[in-house]
Amino acid sequence: MYMQQQRISGVKIAMVYIGTVVGAGFATGQEVLQFFVAFGASGLWGILLSTVLFVGYGVLIMRLGLAMAAESHQEILPRLGGKLFQSAMDVLIMVSLFAALTAMLAGTGALFAQQFGMPAVLGNALMGVVTVLTVCKGLRGVIGAISAVVPFLLASVIAIGVFSLLAEPVAVSVTPPMEGRGLMGNWLWAAVLYGSYNILMSAAVLAPLGTAAGDRQTILRGGALGGIGLGAAALMIFLAITANPESAGFEVPMLHLAGQVTPLAGMLFSVVLLAEVYTTAVGSLYGFSARLQRSGQHTRLIVGTAGAAFLASLLGFSNLVRYLYPLQGYGGLVFLVALLVVRRPRQ
Repeated sequence: MYMQQQRISGVKIAMVYIGTVVGAGFATGQEVLQFFVAFGASGLWGILLSTVLFVGYGVLIMRLGLAMAAESHQEILPRLGGKLFQSAMDVLIMVSLFAALTAMLAGTGALFAQQFGMPAVLGNALMGVVTVLTVCKGLRGVIGAISAVVPFLLASVIAIGVFSLLAEPVAVSVTPPMEGRGLMGNWLWAAVLYGSYNILMSAAVLAPLGTAAGDRQTILRGGALGGIGLGAAALMIFLAITANPESAGFEVPMLHLAGQVTPLAGMLFSVVLLAEVYTTAVGSLYGFSARLQRSGQHTRLIVGTAGAAFLASLLGFSNLVRYLYPLQGYGGLVFLVALLVVRRPRQ
């Protein structure tokens, strides 16, 4: 539903892959904080494992998409199991899209409160309204927008990380674990859950990406570049937060670190972050509503979905990352196991 017929390059695939995963949770630093920094030095092993999962499963899903000429994730689901499994995974992906939209709204609210001193609910509502208006007009060009924003976001994360490390070098080997790990007991389980829920979310885009790529080598390049790029960005955020532990007390740790460089850097990062959150929110709402548009009430469905996500976003950004994301990860594990068993069909 996202991709046009023309083939795309491995670099383009990597940018879209990264853009699909890098939403409010990742870019703000909350995901890396909850899933990796919380476990101290062991979190580095978690980042390595999640990177391997991103590369391996990203390539696998895209090759399935290529082999089946998939236009959405629905085409690959029958290959993984019977009708009951297909329905369960379809529902799970839909729930994940809704959860991602909720997190984007909550992340905007957290950014508004921390950077601008405005009520968080105002940021939640504003992002919800802008997202609804965009989706009601259609989603042409959203993939291009993601590809345009991702390089700036990655450059910003790397720059902030480097400045933070130069100011406060970190001794990772002695980094103690943090309190409050939510539903994750150890670094290994946290890394698996992190990979599973993000890959589950990405399947809606990765399957048609495989079709758009057109050949296995392009898929391999795109999946490898995308997965390694995600791992490198997570590592930089990990080191920056670990070097500046006071940032862990903020809803948006990376925004705090950017503000420590200069107030202008904090403002610029806010703009880049909002752009990334916007693209992810639009993609999530579009994917959710497009799947259900047969009801004939498309506009009402869009508005109703955004309204429900707004109410859910009032639970708070860090709480959503700590509890909702791991729950999605548990469901995503079933999807990953099915993919591993089936692998790709012969062409």
